[in-house]
Amino acid sequence: MVKAKNSLFSVISQSVIYQEEKSGLVEFQLFNFTNKIRRLTSHLGFHKRDFLSQKGLRKILGKRQRLLTYLSKTNKVHYKKFMDKLGIRERTR
Repeated sequence: MVKAKNSLFSVISQSVIYQEEKSGLVEFQLFNFTNKIRRLTSHLGFHKRDFLSQKGLRKILGKRQRLLTYLSKTNKVHYKKFMDKLGIRERTR
């Protein structure tokens, strides 16, 4: 399963990341935040008492959540597809 996610990220990165003129897109920002979150999560697995990294992770999670909320309000169909591509669960309230 991990290998499938990595190959998915390479496909997304080729289609989204390398388009520098579109770096302001919500999808581009969400992809970058998701990569940062995964890196910080693995870092915190080894360094449990790194409180500054925990604070940074919480800030990035909040930013990503706000962008996901915006995307879900503007285009629900695109939001669902993008959530499936990134492998993010929908937030339940």
